[in-house]
Parts: sequence; C-alpha cells; structure tokens
Amino acid sequence: MLGIFSGAIVSPPEELVAAGSRTPSPKTTGATLVNRFVDKNPSAVSVQVGDFVQLAYSHHNESPLRPRSFGAKDEIFCLFQGSLDNLGSLKQQYGLAKNANEVLLVIEAYKTLRDRAPYPANHVVAHLSGDFAFVVFDKSTSTLFVASDQVGKVPLYWGITADGYVAFADDVDLLKGACGKSLASFPQGCYYSTALGGLRSFENPKNKITAIPANEEEIWGATFKVEGATVLAD
Repeated sequence: MLGIFSGAIVSPPEELVAAGSRTPSPKTTGATLVNRFVDKNPSAVSVQVGDFVQLAYSHHNESPLRPRSFGAKDEIFCLFQGSLDNLGSLKQQYGLAKNANEVLLVIEAYKTLRDRAPYPANHVVAHLSGDFAFVVFDKSTSTLFVASDQVGKVPLYWGITADGYVAFADDVDLLKGACGKSLASFPQGCYYSTALGGLRSFENPKNKITAIPANEEEIWGATFKVEGATVLAD
C-alpha cells in the first residue's frame, strides 16, 4: 500500500529532512513514486483525493494472514493492512454491521476520535488487537492519521520525496528509490496525526519519541525510538 501527501497536508518530519541532508542520495518525485508502484504491482488501484493526496494499493504478493484493503466513507479514506483479532467485539462496540471489515472499523474509530474530543487517541488505537498498519485521510478536515501495531508485525515505512511529499508504504525498496536517506521505519506502537501533535506512542503516550541518526551503511537515515519502552521480539 502507498499513501503520499503534499506539504499542504503534512509538514515533512524534521528528523527525516535532516537525515536526507546528512547523506544526500538520489530521490524521485511523488508522481514518479506512484507510477512505479502501479507498474510494479499488477491490478494496482490508485486514487487521487483532492489536489494533495494520492492513495494506492494492490493485492499482489500480499500475505493471506495480513491482507491489504481500502475503503472510503463520509470523505474519510483508509488504507489498511493486516487483521484485527478483536474485530467482532469492536464491531459491537461501534454499532457496525456483522459484515463490516477492518477498514470500516478503523474509519468508525477515527470518527469517534474526531467527533468526541477530547477522547484520547491512544485509547482508540490501543483497543485494536492484532497485526496492523493503516493510513487514514479525512478530506473534510485535511487530517492525516497513521498507526502501526504494538509489535510491528505489519511493516510500515515513511519518507520524503524529491518534491517534499511525505510518503507511507509497506515496501521499503519502493520508498528507498524515491526518498533516499530521508527514510525511516515507522515506529511500532505509535500513531502520527496532523491534528494531534505529530508522532506519539499509544502504548506509552507520555514518553518522548526521539530520532536516532542511522549509520551510513543502513538503508534509512534515522530510527525512531520511544524512550523507556521495551521492544518486543517477533
């Protein structure tokens, strides 16, 4: 899956900008990145949302245990990869139909967060049990919300393209070609929200997240760590 967002939606994280500046490397534009994704993935679906957002996904080479899906409702768009162990109980909690999938559940959870402020974001995401990564874009408010599960079983990466778009994808090689060293693994157990203060840990919401510059030989430019958190093994 792939989501790219212009500077009108999200400001490029300073840590990724700095990482790319320390070690200059070839990059491509956001449009080229989308074209590469479509060319690389048979039957890929690409959706332009307004002037500043592009979303794409494909079922090519997906794991049957961690499928990719896409959905939209009430101008809220969601890319989801993985599965939720407690989907049944959450559908009851949010009053959804029995045939609702993970995408619709995440959209409903986001709407609860948006409309019932000050409902804590960490509560919403922490209630999701399973292996997952998702990207939500609310066109009505131009809000981006991204999250990864507590263990990081579903890979998710983010980076900055040559023309300043912030890109999220589950394919590190795809982003490496577009973002150079302005690239990092999205930290597990965390969410990123343009409306709620950027990058936060939903397991340890009071803990600071720091970006550690990577070594020259590593494929990315920085590693994000939650201070005081215990890293769980796969």
